[in-house]
Amino acid sequence: MDNNFDKVKSFILELGYSIEKEDKNENVFVIDNEEEGVKNMIVAIAEPIVIFQQHLFNLKKDDANIFKALLQKNQDIIHGAFIIDSTGTKVLFRDTLQLENLDMNEVAGTLNSLSLLMAEYGRKIVEFSA
Repeated sequence: MDNNFDKVKSFILELGYSIEKEDKNENVFVIDNEEEGVKNMIVAIAEPIVIFQQHLFNLKKDDANIFKALLQKNQDIIHGAFIIDSTGTKVLFRDTLQLENLDMNEVAGTLNSLSLLMAEYGRKIVEFSA
């Protein structure tokens, strides 16, 4: 497990992201790169996968139009997807990768996917959160 923790940590740092918090016992990082649209992203190692999760906005109410728009946009996202948390109040970006053969290109793909999503769809996300 420590090997995966160190491997994921090295990929994050090599890709230019800062680690704001880490807990090796819990296998969790909180990472940032605000220029890329990443702020307080949780990266959790849960053998056999690593989970990347970024809070995007809180839902003010159940709105079928927002849900429909998010689901439609999911088809354009290269890696990851929009999800709604178990409380039904938060919209997140989430991606999971297999640890067994994880390489830096896969981690970069996930992080770049979120950055691209924020660049293309950020205004809409702000609109949804208003």
